[in-house]
Amino acid sequence: MKELSRIAEAVQASTTMAIDAMFKQMKADGIDVIGFGAGEPDFNTPDNIKQAGIEAIEHNVTRYTPAAGTVELRQAVCHRMKEDCGVEYKPSQVVISSGAKHLVYLALRALVNPGDEIILPAPYWVSYIELIRMVGAEPVVVHATEAEQFKLTPEKLEAAITPRTKALMINNPSNPTGMMYSREELEAIAAVCLKHELYVIADEIYYRLAYDGLKFTSFAALGPEMRELTILVNGVSKSYAMTGWRIGYACANEKIAKIMANYVSHSTGSPVAISQKAAAVALSGPQDQVDVMCKAFEERRDYFVKRVNAIPGVSCIKPEGAFYAMMNLEQLIGKTIHGVEITNDDVFADAFLKYGLVAVVPGSGFGAPNFVRWSYATSMENIKEGLDRLERFLAGE
Repeated sequence: MKELSRIAEAVQASTTMAIDAMFKQMKADGIDVIGFGAGEPDFNTPDNIKQAGIEAIEHNVTRYTPAAGTVELRQAVCHRMKEDCGVEYKPSQVVISSGAKHLVYLALRALVNPGDEIILPAPYWVSYIELIRMVGAEPVVVHATEAEQFKLTPEKLEAAITPRTKALMINNPSNPTGMMYSREELEAIAAVCLKHELYVIADEIYYRLAYDGLKFTSFAALGPEMRELTILVNGVSKSYAMTGWRIGYACANEKIAKIMANYVSHSTGSPVAISQKAAAVALSGPQDQVDVMCKAFEERRDYFVKRVNAIPGVSCIKPEGAFYAMMNLEQLIGKTIHGVEITNDDVFADAFLKYGLVAVVPGSGFGAPNFVRWSYATSMENIKEGLDRLERFLAGE
């Protein structure tokens, strides 16, 4: 048998899958487990958006659309980006696809030649590092510590650049940390990118979920030169509770947008027509439900952070956006809980699920060893019970 693709064989399965599989099996077996791994809002899609999808079916909006997405939706994206981020794009600079993850892949496809290096700040979303490898590029991981608020510094970025560096990939607000870069922090990073003519793949899927009155700044809003080098990736999944509708969008200069659209045309083809209709309504219609959801997440975050930091042996810094928090396990490493020596975050997550009946995501998959990620995109009741279980678990009860 002939050799399979070496690139494909090198792609690793998600490190979170083992815990997730165990959680789902325990739940199927009728065990009272609580999951904090979900990367999706627990809210329903707003009614006006659902109605738009229903009407699309009733009016037979069920055929192929242009590969890059309908003009209506691309215009709605342009409107929303100008309204929310102060960045102006033309519909020809927008590409619609089946979720933001696919657009990160397409952005890499548009930029990368084999052997190019992509700088990836850690902690990072689990898929980024594998997506980089899938296109034949080399991920250059730059670690940002908790003391640095899990944020890349311009000094660390500068030190990581080589003649092979093609781009920086940045997620703001961040999954898994929930931290958000200020405009000043982004400007300092952008200055380095401009100096070395680096492209930036800016995943801003959580941009509407910012707390404490903090103002989100889009990387593409840092000036016309930076906008030309930026591929802005976004979507409707998080802000509008539309994860299953599978609509993401990217904005870039016309040459890059055209290349990405060509890839869509020859790979997945156009996104679902019905979902595009609903997404256009989401982006162009009333935005009050986004604010309601954001307020609920902020209240949950406040409760979660206060409770965790009151529990001996664990801690977390206060996230500024998204709906995740990273819990520090450093004080637990080497301790024995329920007969299990906690040697790392994977062992902790496994033991916590088995004996505490709570599923969290090990930080190792995010490039953040000895942390675990909690998602507070779940009810306050679940959050309270989950943290009660954490206290009992750590006490050996």
